[in-house]
Amino acid sequence: MSNHPVQTVSTSNDKFKVILAIVAVVAGVAAFYILANQSTLVRASALVAGLIVAVGLAWTSESGQGFINFARESVRETKKVVWPTRKEAMQITAVVFGFVLLMSIFLWGTDKILEFVLLELVLGWKK
Repeated sequence: MSNHPVQTVSTSNDKFKVILAIVAVVAGVAAFYILANQSTLVRASALVAGLIVAVGLAWTSESGQGFINFARESVRETKKVVWPTRKEAMQITAVVFGFVLLMSIFLWGTDKILEFVLLELVLGWKK
């Protein structure tokens, strides 16, 4: 049984951290484009620096911690999944392809029958 804590309203300090993180990302991207005449290493360093600052700020916020907990729980749940073997996956894929092929033939046939009935029998148009 999972333990879901009561969601509280985030403080203004948390909101400020998230806003600063967004500003850091925008500043990193802007620096990447502003430094267009610099080497790629300098431009990439500016971008990465902005992203690292943003991640650091987001990590310390309450919403960032909530995201980290969500990611951890997601990984834990993924490990519980019983994944199909390669043979089972290939068999399921073959069944899907077979069904798609049969449905496409059925729909093509239905279309041709309706075309014949409507155009030639009802309207009397000849091709």
